[in-house]
Amino acid sequence: MGEIGEVLRVESDGDVAILTLNRPEKRNALSDALIDALANAVEAAQRSSRAIVICGAGDHFSAGLDLAEHAGRSAIEGVHHSRRWHAIFDRMEQGPIPVFSALHGAVVGGGLELAAATHVRVADEGAFFALPEGTRGIFVGGGGSVRVARLMGVARMTDMMLTGRSVGAAQAEAWNLCQYVVPAGEARAKAVELAKKAAGNAEMSNYAILNALPRISDMSRGDGLFVESFVSAMTATSPEAEERLRAFLDKRAAKVGRPQ
Repeated sequence: MGEIGEVLRVESDGDVAILTLNRPEKRNALSDALIDALANAVEAAQRSSRAIVICGAGDHFSAGLDLAEHAGRSAIEGVHHSRRWHAIFDRMEQGPIPVFSALHGAVVGGGLELAAATHVRVADEGAFFALPEGTRGIFVGGGGSVRVARLMGVARMTDMMLTGRSVGAAQAEAWNLCQYVVPAGEARAKAVELAKKAAGNAEMSNYAILNALPRISDMSRGDGLFVESFVSAMTATSPEAEERLRAFLDKRAAKVGRPQ
């Protein structure tokens, strides 16, 4: 296990890097130091690991932006701060390896924006989600207007920002804010389990899933189908894909089973 400035714990489990937000006394509020530490840890993990899990120490994933730091910024400083978050979250979302998040307690404001930048979100049944920026006189600045709005829709995001509405894990799953809901205390273990499965995939296939799918979804139907053909051909001809396809044809690979 390692620490980056004490605000982020870094450990590994096989091919999976586990990054733990470590400001429990502040409900893991996202300070500048924590965001910088997260950026450095993600970059290092992308070089040395095959998947990442992000989780939070203490009772919460993250209660969002550290408002104590935000209050003193000028308008242009606020722009630069927001763009810094955008760059970091973009490198994570559009990186070479999948990122999973294990969510519990508060997943609020910037904490939800961080979670939305991960590819698979696992919430325990006690997690709650909110975007209280409107009630605090501010606006989302960590990519929420793009990522969160695409996940659950503009109407629901508008409601949450205007009213300060908080929703539980079951509702969040129905709204696509998370893909899994597990019993309390089990989110990290489930996220690591899923990350290990993804880490075992072919590298080219994972890269295409993470980077081609979002771009294709932004294209017109015809352009998307055209690009899909090329991505499909490229992934299928990688040496790893050829070996996996041969294993399946030779009945050495497991078949897809029914859901449990």
